Amino acid sequence: MLDTVIVGGGLCGLALASSLHGQGREFALYEARNRLGGRILSVPGASGMALDLGPAWFWPDTQPRMAHLVEALGLASFPQHDSGAVLSLADHDKKPETLATDSVHGGARRLEGGMASLVRALAERLPGDALHLEHVLGAVRERGDHVELHFAHGEVTVIVRARRVVLALPPRLLAERVRFEPALDEPTREAMRATPTWMADQAKVLVAYDRAFWREAGQSGNAFVSHEHVALGEIFDACDAGGDQAALGGFFALPPPFRAAIDSSSIAMLVSSQLVQVFGQDAEGGEQHVQDWATEPYTCASLDLTPLDGHPEYGNPGLRRRLWNDKLHFGGSETAGYGGGYLEGALDAAARLLRTLVSGHVPDTQAASPNPAAGVSPDDPCLVRFGDWVAAQRASAFGRYRSQLNHDLAAQQREQLTQRALLGAVEQVYSAALDQLDGLPFDTAGVAIRNGRSDLTPRVLAPFDGFNKALLDEAVAFNRTSCALSNFPYEHEPDSAYVDTILRDLAAAWREFALGVNAVLVAKTRAAARTTDAVGAVAA
Repeated sequence: MLDTVIVGGGLCGLALASSLHGQGREFALYEARNRLGGRILSVPGASGMALDLGPAWFWPDTQPRMAHLVEALGLASFPQHDSGAVLSLADHDKKPETLATDSVHGGARRLEGGMASLVRALAERLPGDALHLEHVLGAVRERGDHVELHFAHGEVTVIVRARRVVLALPPRLLAERVRFEPALDEPTREAMRATPTWMADQAKVLVAYDRAFWREAGQSGNAFVSHEHVALGEIFDACDAGGDQAALGGFFALPPPFRAAIDSSSIAMLVSSQLVQVFGQDAEGGEQHVQDWATEPYTCASLDLTPLDGHPEYGNPGLRRRLWNDKLHFGGSETAGYGGGYLEGALDAAARLLRTLVSGHVPDTQAASPNPAAGVSPDDPCLVRFGDWVAAQRASAFGRYRSQLNHDLAAQQREQLTQRALLGAVEQVYSAALDQLDGLPFDTAGVAIRNGRSDLTPRVLAPFDGFNKALLDEAVAFNRTSCALSNFPYEHEPDSAYVDTILRDLAAAWREFALGVNAVLVAKTRAAARTTDAVGAVAA
């Protein structure tokens, strides 16, 4: 029987597998496709250039996990080309207008070799016999002390048993395609159905050219099209790092049913016509690569075929619960507390799952100690170091808020700007805090666990006292003087109802963070107890 099975070979599943492998823990990963990466998909153009038909960008200022992983894997990144004129076409009978906006993507970066280089680098770290492709999950069954998974592998049914299972798949897909025995409770099923799969309704095209003619004309490659015959609503530069290998990318504005009703040659004609409308005759032709995610059976559920209006809300706490007595866990970017839908969210979810799997289950008893009321003293070096770290984060939190706000404005967000930016800022801090705490060498052998809570938890949380409220007050004061928000009255002068809504969101994030802190500390206590038992056994 396996210790841990991960279902889903996207970024979350691969990152979790890499972490488990790095700790010497047993795992196996199963993926339905014949490749790893999930929605990360880079295809080679005729010139050999990697063309990203899935996610292409990450933002180091607001996505620290991605920035750290790229650096740790030794991958090269480069800034998204944004310099030059931004075009807008609102009337198909007229020429495009030039917008004043100079930077559309707000500090985004891309990876040399495409985003799939991230997948390859992670996969190369893993043992080949732990990776199983073309295994389609059909059923998940609780079997007392383990979970039984039923996969279709070609014409064969493969049954896998594991003590713990992580389902790093879009929640809607699980709700629609996988049988759970016993059935999951209704709140969990509702949370799964209510969580949209990011990109599932989208289609993307990359068109390669022999030169970047738009750059020669002083244009950035960024364009927005909004007339009634629009095919591509958003267009962007997709060249390589030096601009020698040229390409334009675009997101289809056509809804999934319309795309499904026309053939590939008609799609190609619409794309070419749209690009000529915006950039002129130089854009005619080109080498087209289209990916319609709505046709992907391992990405898109039937509920996802209704197009989204903006970025959906992610982070439903119901999808981060431990089910079946800690044997069943949900993962994937859609379950993330921070960065949901993005690659950052996949890494956030992987980090949460690692903490959960390592912590395991600890009985509601006191840790073995001659004096169970004892524990880590207030002047313990680890507590002091953590307190100093929190103080530094408090000082920089407002900068995180402004970075997140600028990112959302650049991404054309128009609603709940303050709410989104504040929640993003605090969740960045909380996520980093859990990583920081996990790495500190606390001596927890004398720390008691009472009713599931570590006696050390309140001391670790104490430096955060008043953090949310202070950041909110600073953000509201800034908004009132911000020229960028003057066109958003609801954000410029937030009323009491809006502030109350933000406070509730921040409180929910705090509760989840506190639970995460406790889980890390309980895991440390359990590890210390195992070490003590092992030493005692050797001595005996």
